[in-house]
Amino acid sequence: MNAKTKKRTVVENGDTGTGEDLVLATLIGNGEDLSPLVRHAFETGRPEPLLQQLRHVSKKKEAEIEELCRLHYEEFIIAVDELRGVLVDAEELKSELQTDNFKLQEVGTSLLSKLDELLESYSIKKNISEAIKMSKMCFQLLKLCSKCNAHVSEGKFYPALKTIELIEKDYLKNIPVRKLRVVVEHKIPAIKSHIEKKVCSEVNEWLVHIRSLAKDIGQTAIAHTSSVRQKDEETKARQREIEENNRSQLPEVAYSLDVEEVDEDLSLKIDLTPIYRAYHIHKCLAIGERFREYYYNNRLAQLNSDLQIFSSQPFLESHQTFLGQVAGYFIVEDRVLRTAGGLLEESQVETMWETAVSKITSVVGGQFSRMNNTAHFLLIKDYMTLFGTTLRHHGYEVTSLLETINGTKDKYSKLLMEECRRQISEIVANDSFDQMLLKKESDYQANVLSFQLQTSDIMPAFPYVAPFSSMVPEACRVVRSFIKDFVDYLSSGGDVNLFDGVKKCLDTLLIDVLNEVIVDKINDTSIGVSKAMQIAANVSFLEKACDFFVKIASNLCGVPTRSIDHPQATLTAKVVLKTSRDAAYIALLSLVNIQLDEFMSLPENINWIPDDVPENGHEYMNEVIIYLDTLLSTAQQILPMDALYKVGSGALEHISNTITGAFLSDSVKRFNANAVEAINNDLEILENFADQRVESTGLSEDYKDGNFRYYLIEARQLINLLRSNTAENFMNPVIRQKNYHTLEIKKIAVICDKFKDSADSLFGSLSNRNAKTSARKKSMDILKRRLRDFS
Repeated sequence: MNAKTKKRTVVENGDTGTGEDLVLATLIGNGEDLSPLVRHAFETGRPEPLLQQLRHVSKKKEAEIEELCRLHYEEFIIAVDELRGVLVDAEELKSELQTDNFKLQEVGTSLLSKLDELLESYSIKKNISEAIKMSKMCFQLLKLCSKCNAHVSEGKFYPALKTIELIEKDYLKNIPVRKLRVVVEHKIPAIKSHIEKKVCSEVNEWLVHIRSLAKDIGQTAIAHTSSVRQKDEETKARQREIEENNRSQLPEVAYSLDVEEVDEDLSLKIDLTPIYRAYHIHKCLAIGERFREYYYNNRLAQLNSDLQIFSSQPFLESHQTFLGQVAGYFIVEDRVLRTAGGLLEESQVETMWETAVSKITSVVGGQFSRMNNTAHFLLIKDYMTLFGTTLRHHGYEVTSLLETINGTKDKYSKLLMEECRRQISEIVANDSFDQMLLKKESDYQANVLSFQLQTSDIMPAFPYVAPFSSMVPEACRVVRSFIKDFVDYLSSGGDVNLFDGVKKCLDTLLIDVLNEVIVDKINDTSIGVSKAMQIAANVSFLEKACDFFVKIASNLCGVPTRSIDHPQATLTAKVVLKTSRDAAYIALLSLVNIQLDEFMSLPENINWIPDDVPENGHEYMNEVIIYLDTLLSTAQQILPMDALYKVGSGALEHISNTITGAFLSDSVKRFNANAVEAINNDLEILENFADQRVESTGLSEDYKDGNFRYYLIEARQLINLLRSNTAENFMNPVIRQKNYHTLEIKKIAVICDKFKDSADSLFGSLSNRNAKTSARKKSMDILKRRLRDFS
């Protein structure tokens, strides 16, 4: 009963699990992963059903295997039998193989020994090839090393460095011999260091050489600049000459300018090869920047040394060497900057230039401030200007340098004025003021024609007595030298308004220096009439020379002549000198009058109440006539006609005033008719002399409306009045205006009171007491009464 029950339960379970068993069998048959089912069964706490299913599937598979084995059992037996037969065949084959192998071993043993020998030969060959290759490499390396040593010993440093570079690039890392590689690696830096030292040594030698050559380089360049400037001036002068010829309407002429070919290399040839090579080699050594600093520092030190001025040598003697050295220095640096491939930077050159300009400005400014000689001043300034122009040609900025130089204009002008004042003062002080004697044509050319002082275009006969003294040409030479020096000073500085500046300073020289010295001489009371006359004549010629001075200035300044042919170009000094000339005439007349007063002390020298009339006039009149004749003869030789007329008229007018003044003098208490007649005779002598001199001097042609006689009119009218039988008509305004217009009523009243028409002696009074009163006396008495009534 239990057995049946149990069987049924199994059957039920199997039935129950048939579906699940099928699924599980399918999964196993497909080879799928059962781990999710196992994990699920254990996670749910029910692994037993799964185990049962697995056992059921396992039993089912075993049954299938048993069924399969039962079906194929006979075939398996047959296969085993066949396998046993194959095993027998295999044993036989193995035996045969062993036999064949033994035979093969016997044959291969000799071949293996031969093979070993062959492999050993191949190894030896390989070693030999490698040894040959290594030997060749070492040989090439040693050959390159020898070549490098040869280049170094010959001073061919660049090929040596290229050889070293080749060794480092292609051989150094591949050297098979270690000791050789170590030696080469050790020697390469030593060779490079040796090359660097040798190159630096050459550079140092070059630095010493170029410094010694710098002065010649600079002075040669400055001399070339001076030559170019001179040629430019000559070219401009030729152009002005052509313009002047065209202006003068001269026939057209073909002109050609001779222009010389100028080498662009203004200085001596500068060999920069050592610098180029040194810089290139240092760049090859990868230390180019260090060499640039080395070069710059050494050249800067040389510049500072070159800029030192030693007080033991005067700057006048050393300035050309000093400036030539600096100019040569910067010409070299300009060449290095342009051609050395970046050895110098432009900022470095500018720094060095600014240092030099500052030092030069300081040195030259100090020298100028202590300088008192204009020639030295101009010499240094001109060379400084050439120095600046030369370096401007090489691209340096020289504006501040030239401005500093041009700032010395006032100093130079003052020095030049002082020097000219000293020279002119010496000339005037040493002049004898005698007419200049020129013995030959060359003297005339040097002292007259060269300053356009001639009074005629006809060459005079020699010896020739010039109308001026030696002061005139000597002063003109000083002025001409002043113009040239001042033009040289301004033109070297590039002054735009050159002519205006020169003309202004020329005016200052003529007015403040020449004119002042002349005026001081004119005011000198110790000079005599002859000197005063000569001074007046000299001033006239100096006034005439002003136009010549303007012409010289225009020519030197490059101003066409047509530009100065207008009133604005006339010097103010010409007017000032004309005023001084008039002052000289006044001084001359003053001295002449003083001399005449010495001759004509009338109150003391004549008898105012003589008994008889002198037959030939008074003795003083002869001295006066002789003096006037000498005076006018001399004046005619040296003074212009207007001045001659002024001297003659002034002297005669003074004589007339002196005669009138004598009648008014307090020392003359009374005079008579005989005294009047005597003075009338003197006056007639003077009038005749005046007429003769007007004719002989040619003044009658220039002064047709008047002559010297006119300047004696006051004395003549007074004498005519005193001799007139109708003197009372003086009170008639019409007659007085016609015949006595120069006479004043008050003066006539005083003179008439002194007029006593009788001798002052006792016998004269007795003899004339009972004489009939003359008509002249009556007329004079009437005039006296009327004058008293008028007053």
